[in-house]
Amino acid sequence: MAAWRVAGDADVVVVGGGHNGLICAAYLARAGVNTVLVEARSTVGGCASTVPALGARVNICNCDHVAIRSVPLVEELDLAAHGLRYLDLEAAQVATSWVSKTTAVLFHDVERTLDSIRLTHPDQLDGYRRYLKSAAPAAQLMLELGRQMPTPGVAIRTLSRHRGRGLATLLAWSKRSAASVLRSFFTDEVLLGTALSTGPAVWGVSPYASGTGLGALRYAMLHAVAPGRPIGGSGAFTDAVLGSFLQAGGIARSGVRVDRFLLQNDQLRGVRLEGGEELRCRRVVVACDPRAALLEWLGDPPPSAATALAARWRQRPSYDGYESKVDVTLDALPRFLRTESLVAQLGVSAADLAGATTLVAPSVDGIAHAHGDAASGRVASKPIMMVNVPSALDPTVAPEGGHLLSLEVLFTPYALRGGWPTSTEPRRWLDLLSTRLAPGFQDSIRDFRVVTPDVYEQDFGMPRGYAQSFSGGPLSALLGKDPELTRYRTPVSGLYLTGAAAFPGAGVWGAAGRNAAHVVLRDLNRARARV
Repeated sequence: MAAWRVAGDADVVVVGGGHNGLICAAYLARAGVNTVLVEARSTVGGCASTVPALGARVNICNCDHVAIRSVPLVEELDLAAHGLRYLDLEAAQVATSWVSKTTAVLFHDVERTLDSIRLTHPDQLDGYRRYLKSAAPAAQLMLELGRQMPTPGVAIRTLSRHRGRGLATLLAWSKRSAASVLRSFFTDEVLLGTALSTGPAVWGVSPYASGTGLGALRYAMLHAVAPGRPIGGSGAFTDAVLGSFLQAGGIARSGVRVDRFLLQNDQLRGVRLEGGEELRCRRVVVACDPRAALLEWLGDPPPSAATALAARWRQRPSYDGYESKVDVTLDALPRFLRTESLVAQLGVSAADLAGATTLVAPSVDGIAHAHGDAASGRVASKPIMMVNVPSALDPTVAPEGGHLLSLEVLFTPYALRGGWPTSTEPRRWLDLLSTRLAPGFQDSIRDFRVVTPDVYEQDFGMPRGYAQSFSGGPLSALLGKDPELTRYRTPVSGLYLTGAAAFPGAGVWGAAGRNAAHVVLRDLNRARARV
């Protein structure tokens, strides 16, 4: 281990304390690498964190953990020793629609889900079976590919283990629109709208956009990985990773911003912080906005090795944020209409259904129109809503003597006409939501807070409120397109990228942080072998 150490302040500096940055730093520190993590905010965790507000503990984003539970982070980072406990969701998801009076309840268990659909949507049962036959192997393959750097050799070995199952679906669906894929299995707007609201809409694109077909894997993902929530909120996960990192000797510094990279003869020598302080190292992992790192911190002109890379990134489009979140404290547990009759029939409790994430979705065309409205600076009259009451299942997040409701609304544009500070939109969303809840919801509201795209920009350093996400499909990843995002290395020796913008992306997954750490460790081992 000592052979890895170089002259300077650290072996590796990780810039960005979101969940991917924390994970990457923890793997490095636990491997004996002298690692420093720097975070611009006063606390770590990013959008996966939980903060005190309204007398409760509120998640910055929706708290369901699915893909991240497919990665062996808990075991490899010994997160249970740092207090992490998961609560498995009895009901994985509740599907409703603005245009239908029916409700579907999905479970992690396939047979239980089929029984539920047989009860509420019997005409969709055969379609769901056909869907799973195609989607289940593809989802399993996608999850395993995401746990490794997607090189052709890795893909061949993975496909061999899976005997090729899922590959044809993965490649075919990746070229189609999610709407066309799902319509080949379902005709009901509840199942269609819910799947599209947790697929392409979460990515900020229309369900009719070509190349969004893998968004149709959402239902299969729920069956592949048991959805869960960390007790104490999503931030209990990032707190545990931070504890693992610190116990291994890592150093975390918050409230400090990187100003630029330190370069000498085009060689990376560390980072300079705002205020002039320098951290010397030979390797830097960027786990925040890659655009800032490549177009600002490398300088103008950039090192000769990065000239083509910087030129390519200047041509990449930038996007606006489109997600908002409302946290509401309540006197009493709200009751969802149209689900009370399902409690006895499905063998779940009212708390299970209130605690599960309920999707209130428009029709397929309505989702496409909502996407168009956002592009024009408006919010749809009946937007996509994701709502749950986390305190129904986890009292540790609740305000004293009450409950906490979480509401996320999609296609709420950063550039809202008239601006967000004076907008009445968030209050309208609560009024809309009340039409799906039993009487008394409005009177039960104690207080609420709103996080709109402009707030995400201000508080989390997300340019124009946009949450980065890897936009390439599995084929582009396997071919090494944008290698800095799929192989985690840049042309500048010692500079790496990770985070949601890197493969496999997709919200709270964590695989990009783990993959990038393995790449850095491999390079360190090779350097040690040469020495």
